[in-house]
Amino acid sequence: MQISVIEGAPVTTAAIFDLDRTLISVSSTPIFMRHLATAGISTDSTVPFVDPIVGAASKALKTIFDVVGESRLLMQPAKLAVRATAGWSVTDVAEASIAAAAEISEQILPFAKLLIADHRSAGDLLLLASTSPLAFTEPLARALGFDGVVGTAWKNDGDAYTGEIDGAFVWGPDKAHAVQKWATQHGVRLNRSTAYSDSYFDSPLLDLVGQPVAVNPDVRLATLATIKGWPIRHFDKSEGVIKVAGREIQEWSRPLMRPELVAPYADIVFISEERIPTDGPALVVFNHRSYFDPTVMGLLLARVGRNVRGLGKKEVFDIPLIGRLVEGLGGVRVERASGSDEPLIAATRALQGGELVMIAPEGTIPRGPAFFEPELKGRWGAAKLADWTRAPVIPVGLWGTEHVWPRSQRLPTVSPLTRPVVTAMVGDPVELKYRSPNADTKRIMRSIEALLPPEAKIRRTPTDEELMRTFPPGYSGDPRAEATRRPGTDT
Repeated sequence: MQISVIEGAPVTTAAIFDLDRTLISVSSTPIFMRHLATAGISTDSTVPFVDPIVGAASKALKTIFDVVGESRLLMQPAKLAVRATAGWSVTDVAEASIAAAAEISEQILPFAKLLIADHRSAGDLLLLASTSPLAFTEPLARALGFDGVVGTAWKNDGDAYTGEIDGAFVWGPDKAHAVQKWATQHGVRLNRSTAYSDSYFDSPLLDLVGQPVAVNPDVRLATLATIKGWPIRHFDKSEGVIKVAGREIQEWSRPLMRPELVAPYADIVFISEERIPTDGPALVVFNHRSYFDPTVMGLLLARVGRNVRGLGKKEVFDIPLIGRLVEGLGGVRVERASGSDEPLIAATRALQGGELVMIAPEGTIPRGPAFFEPELKGRWGAAKLADWTRAPVIPVGLWGTEHVWPRSQRLPTVSPLTRPVVTAMVGDPVELKYRSPNADTKRIMRSIEALLPPEAKIRRTPTDEELMRTFPPGYSGDPRAEATRRPGTDT
């Protein structure tokens, strides 16, 4: 198809979304089938339909589809299954599909919802492009506020379906052709548009647009995306997080995240970890005493089965390979000197997507006398995140980590003979007022202080040797000088 563009005409762009295994994690057809059966349209919710995942071998085929994705073999029954619709009322199917659309709308993956909102704010037209029948997907597109929908049409005589496909079975190249036709009709510049799909068989569609994105891709699409340099996304995870065989690296490594395996040289005690929510957004804050803190926090969150998005200094992300791994694990890069809110925006998005974010409000390990102050000082980042998202703020008090890996050492002390005691105590959610980031930061830090042992609350004069352990290796300045940074502010 030849497309001509008039010079000087307004540029219209679109965001094109596949449905199954893209906007939602599995197939939508069983949901539609269940609502049809409830409405009495189909007497058996496993009757073969317009999707290969239902029928005599529905469970096995559904598993194959959910794990592997589409294939030519699985699509063949779909072309023939439309025969089962002969005689079905157009009105009744529409009503059942509206009910199914309401249910599916609740299953849209969290980061897909955010992305849809982004494209809508950017002025992009939203197109739902699915092989599923338009009888199903048109109500869903309306429920999601989309501007258009492309799919397989069924013939009908005005009152009932005839059991035949009207036009092409919209799959593979025919799906791309249908999108191209829609774009021409609506003046959409595909070379400036974005498309999202999980299937290798949507590669003709992805090739049409200027910004193709492989979402939860099957093996062949993942390979093709790597070759072509297309980004790979997962709409149930923050952008950049790596999945291996459908699971995050954190999830694969969780069985090994045990103190006796990770840190046999320390006696780590976890207290009240049940206070950390097992699902939904949460902002976990902790006091920063040592390079060993992230290890203890990682072990704590692994115990409650949560993946974590942590904010970390840019120097870690700049290390070849390690930096990409940290990003793939869900790390958020922070350039402390820049004063930019960009890391907070990324963390906000993670919380809005229902993830858990971990942050040390102090920003860095306190130096010199500040390390021994009973009153903790924090920056405003955590308070801002809480205000922007209203996610619960869960405080954690760490103690003793500096005996494992003080700031003055390049490597931790791994002798099994010393085994210093390290505690991580979790508190109840912090009650915030959301009126002043400074005041809320103080509330957060007081909540962390309350979780520390009595010795942390006693003001004392540290020795020069103790002070030197709070500085990086090679420090030659005055160990009793106050830190120059201004904690608790963004200036």
